[in-house]
Amino acid sequence: MDVKTSESAGALRQRRRLSAAIKQSLRALRLQLSLLNLRVGAHLELKEVDIDCLDLVARYGPLSPSALARRAGLHPATMTGVLDRLEQGGWVARERDPSDRRAVVVRTRHERGADLMRLYAGMNASMDEICAGYDDAELAVIADFLARATAAGRIATDELTGA
Repeated sequence: MDVKTSESAGALRQRRRLSAAIKQSLRALRLQLSLLNLRVGAHLELKEVDIDCLDLVARYGPLSPSALARRAGLHPATMTGVLDRLEQGGWVARERDPSDRRAVVVRTRHERGADLMRLYAGMNASMDEICAGYDDAELAVIADFLARATAAGRIATDELTGA
């Protein structure tokens, strides 16, 4: 084996190790964020699925209950229970859809947002500190990577659900 071939083989091994480390780190992050959400939910008397649905409504809402169920990958009957809990807690409101008075949409109630943000404040402050350690070009690469990883997750989810 010549020097060039040996160097390229070493570079390939290093790339595989880095890729494996990234995948392991993403798994660890997913687990840690899940645990954080469980703790936040316990403080607010919400289930993890409730927090996920609340986040979906905040990001993409107002949404119809059926659109929310599709985005969350939940059965419509399950979604009814989630929405009942979120509405009773003052987190969401079900209202008539202005474009179709027969339909209902779900929107977040912003007055409860401070309660949620207070519980995530430690994580948000830590993320601000971490981001401060990177320059703009590095942050752009990280943001691109995370957006592409999210898209890959969405595609894998869609493939499993037959969407």
